[in-house]
Amino acid sequence: MIVKYILWALLVYFLYKFVFEFIIPVARATKQIKTKVSDFHNQMQQQPPIPERPPSFKKTPTSNTNSKDYIDFEEVK
Repeated sequence: MIVKYILWALLVYFLYKFVFEFIIPVARATKQIKTKVSDFHNQMQQQPPIPERPPSFKKTPTSNTNSKDYIDFEEVK
């Protein structure tokens, strides 16, 4: 009979620890993350959109650079 009360007391103790040391902190962290994400989303909505620029390509002379970059290979026997 005493063993039964001890087991119930242990069960209540572990449930208490589980709720107050795991469930509640996780719930608080989740709430904080949700508010920060919504604040960030609202901040991004209030900023004016950034205009997109077309990419600029620079043309380089290909005939001169290709001939200078090439190194002859000689096989050594």
